[in-house]
Amino acid sequence: MPVLAPFLFRYPIVHPILTATALLVISNVFMTFAWYSHLKELSHKPWIIAALLSWGIALFEYLFQVPANRVGYSALNVGQLKILQEVITLSVFVPFAVYYLKEPLKLDYLWAGLCILGAVFFIFRSKWAGA
Repeated sequence: MPVLAPFLFRYPIVHPILTATALLVISNVFMTFAWYSHLKELSHKPWIIAALLSWGIALFEYLFQVPANRVGYSALNVGQLKILQEVITLSVFVPFAVYYLKEPLKLDYLWAGLCILGAVFFIFRSKWAGA
């Protein structure tokens, strides 16, 4: 599927923002595993092994992220696309940290989420106002 993603989503059937969001969610799952799973799974291996395996996982991230950004850029400006990415990143990271890495759920995640909601408001307010 990842190899087909650039071709399947070249001409989106659904709204570009929904298509971009779905692809960014998939991309972020790969990204989160690439960046952090080695802390649990490969902590006993040399860092170079973890880096190479993470790089391999990141390839799949990019196979979704690049078409997501291209599709998303047809309906959003680059700032809006970036804030959408950050919302998705936090939405994927928090469950990953809590369930996979067994990190405690902290109020800091809530505060970070509220800050990002503020960023969403400011970056999308002109779009919502119809300007």
